[in-house]
Amino acid sequence: MAVRRGGARRAGVAAHVAEPADTAFARGRKRHAKTDKTDSRHLRELLAEGRLPECWIPPSYVLECRALLETYHDLRAEHTAWVQRIHAAFFHQGAPALGALRTEQDIEAVQAAAACHLSLAGQLQVDTALGMLAFLEGRLEVLRHRLLAAARSLTGARVLAARLYGVGPVTALALTCWLGGAGRFSSSRKAVRFAGLDITVYSSDSRRSPGRLSRQGPAVLRWAVFEAGKTHARASAPDHAYYAAVKDRKDGKRAALSEARKILRQACHILAELGDDALTAA
Repeated sequence: MAVRRGGARRAGVAAHVAEPADTAFARGRKRHAKTDKTDSRHLRELLAEGRLPECWIPPSYVLECRALLETYHDLRAEHTAWVQRIHAAFFHQGAPALGALRTEQDIEAVQAAAACHLSLAGQLQVDTALGMLAFLEGRLEVLRHRLLAAARSLTGARVLAARLYGVGPVTALALTCWLGGAGRFSSSRKAVRFAGLDITVYSSDSRRSPGRLSRQGPAVLRWAVFEAGKTHARASAPDHAYYAAVKDRKDGKRAALSEARKILRQACHILAELGDDALTAA
């Protein structure tokens, strides 16, 4: 029977959350079928011996920051989708191609082009999309201010933003919220795997094709470090030579992914040095 955390605390019961993979490894080689009874006995014995591998549970304010980051990421994706709808409306009606929609002048140019080249239905599509973009930008601005304030308040985010090229406050906050904490990862390779930026291998069940990203883990973290990796395309970037070499050999996306993995590894080492201090107020 499930017990609420508050009720368990009042009853004098301390809740422990076991890490599934490490707990299964501690069982060793299976000699009998795994049942609820044997599983409960195994957990009880590990806890009594002080060997229970427990999950790391983030502090409440880290969970709040994660929620804000996920909302920001969702709104950014929705913003991109509405921009693509505007381009699609012009493309389907054979109108001239549009540039980026970043400034007020760009928006006015789109409205003028829609009035000249699109049908009434197309103009309504564009007008609706522009209205949605204006609304989303307003909400994004509110979230951006909250995220910047949160990034300024966490020691780990401040250190990462100062030491890693291309890592801004939002990316530093995402790295800290998902990678911070003492003993979170025993190696930086595990941090890359946690973010879903590791390359898959052949699996006998044929459910996963080799040579692709696993994409298992926080999508927000993957998006943030990939955007940070793309900044090394600048000629002034400290690792631009490596980025350019990978781009020439493969393509720009592969180069950005390689830089993103480097950023993850470096961030993992920095946060490991800081330990729990990474999640304290700066």
